[in-house]
Amino acid sequence: MPLFTTTLLQWFRENGRELPWRQTRDPYAIWLSEIILQQTRIEQGLPYWQRFMHRWPTVADLAAATEDEVLREWQGLGYYSRARNLHTAARQITAGGGFPTTLEGIRALKGVGDYTAAAIGSFAFDLPAAVVDGNVYRVLARHYGIATPINTTEGKKVFAAMAQDLLLPALNREGKGAGIFNQAIMDFGATLCTPQSPRCPQCPVMETCAALREGKVTQLPVKQRTLKVKERRLTYIYIRYKGMTAIHRRPPGDIWQGLYEPLLTVSAPYGAILLRQNVKHVLTHRVLYADFYLWEPNERPELPDGYFWIPEQDIDQYGVPRLIEILLEQLHQ
Repeated sequence: MPLFTTTLLQWFRENGRELPWRQTRDPYAIWLSEIILQQTRIEQGLPYWQRFMHRWPTVADLAAATEDEVLREWQGLGYYSRARNLHTAARQITAGGGFPTTLEGIRALKGVGDYTAAAIGSFAFDLPAAVVDGNVYRVLARHYGIATPINTTEGKKVFAAMAQDLLLPALNREGKGAGIFNQAIMDFGATLCTPQSPRCPQCPVMETCAALREGKVTQLPVKQRTLKVKERRLTYIYIRYKGMTAIHRRPPGDIWQGLYEPLLTVSAPYGAILLRQNVKHVLTHRVLYADFYLWEPNERPELPDGYFWIPEQDIDQYGVPRLIEILLEQLHQ
């Protein structure tokens, strides 16, 4: 077994994180954790996982929910396509008679890529597939001094092959152990070989780390520059008329598909009060700047197509983007 693999497993036995989805082989619980933790820190995602498991303890329960219910429970996590994909995949699994047990079957689920399929497959079914996420890229790039950009086709192939080569010797005679190795390298990157201020003096493989030896810890891994971030301005009007307000559901093909928002317009009507201005909200490839107005008209205004009235007290029953949640908080202040 390579020294790196041996040392990594020893480190994990002494330092691995205790997480509730690691105490089960239930593929539903594991899959749910993996989807929630895409683009989300563990400390933020854990309460969501717990709430989902409490409300929908089985995949059939989740499949029976409405999309609105799932989006509402997801509110605050962002990247809402994950929630829609989760719901769609739950119905795929139920329609197929149960959770798939092969990498190909898991990969066919909506919203599941190579990394997530390997994670679920190895944790739930001990399939011998190496995970390659940001933590793994960082650990391998630094330890072996690899400067190939991690977000290129070549880089993905190089790191996937290397991770698989390091995993195979960790398997026991029955071919099991992939899940332990994957958890070990992920925890190593998340808690020791971190993006900023890595704990190199405490690293058990520091003597063989190329990046440390060559003074390139802060330079690795390499990521090729991608799309330019675009800016977008939004003007929202919260209408208050006799205890009612107006919202609509965002359509497909744009950000926040399926979530709800107040009146989105190009300019504020006469008499509207500015509550917040230039509220900055950062998405993956976009930066939003929002103005938020309160308008209390004397007469009931006619709404644009797609908008409808609801009692103000019921707005918490509708899933809204985090930006809208921030703006609505202003009303309570």
